[in-house]
Amino acid sequence: MTHLPNGSAPLTHLGVIRAEGADAAKFLHGQLTQDFALLGTAEARLAAFCNAKGRMQASFIGFKRNPTEILLVCHRDLLAATLKRLSMFVMRAQSKLTDATADFALYGTIGGPAQPAWTTATVDGTTTIALYPADGQPRTMVIVPTGTPAPAGPALSLDLWLWSEVRSGIATVSTPIFEALVPQMLNYESVGGVNFKKGCYPGQEIVARSQFRGTLKRRAAIVHGEVAMAAGQEVFHSADAEQPCGVVVQAAAAPEGGWDAIVSLQLAAMQDGTLTVDGVALTLLPLPYELLADI
Repeated sequence: MTHLPNGSAPLTHLGVIRAEGADAAKFLHGQLTQDFALLGTAEARLAAFCNAKGRMQASFIGFKRNPTEILLVCHRDLLAATLKRLSMFVMRAQSKLTDATADFALYGTIGGPAQPAWTTATVDGTTTIALYPADGQPRTMVIVPTGTPAPAGPALSLDLWLWSEVRSGIATVSTPIFEALVPQMLNYESVGGVNFKKGCYPGQEIVARSQFRGTLKRRAAIVHGEVAMAAGQEVFHSADAEQPCGVVVQAAAAPEGGWDAIVSLQLAAMQDGTLTVDGVALTLLPLPYELLADI
């Protein structure tokens, strides 16, 4: 197992949406899968933005910089379309949504003291969010105003950071899987991405039904293979060469060779037989967190 080196990498693949105004938290609360009404400044939220059928259009790490400003970090390739789609719902709410990507620099850091995931601290304009670990190594996301020096310590490559993201098992929605999956198909309910006690949001009925009626047929898993993988690629099972049993959600080159990926798979395909991408066999790896039992 590769030991991840300490250091930080610039997260140039991510962007930032700013929601500001007296109703910012209330507005986001009504649109996303997590509770933003009760969001404090010491915690972040993993959340999904779904369509009416419960399919994820984007995923965010959201946090409150001050009482009237919330920042949402998402994949840059979806940002413009997501901003436009979210803005359609603002209507009379006292909230303004803007692309704030140019105002901030984002870094992923590996190493340092372990903190519970989504714990957040803002000091002198720098926000640090504890993420899920990768291979036992603590990881954080650091958001600083543009022009602020990078976090102290060695510089890491974005490729290494992206591999740590895969190893953490927490997927970020990007264009190739737009509207392909409900949150539980990425294990979001098990890693703090869905609140089943909050009120309505687009797709809420389907997301809730997936959880409570036992209709969920897909889960996220981590795989390794000796083939380059990319989001959107189909995964097949040896029992059926015609119909895909899953999809690659995100992938990264492994430092010691081959590729690792988060894939969303039919539960039946995880039981036995062989999984393949482009005809190359994949190995299922253990998830680094427990899946939530029925609630």
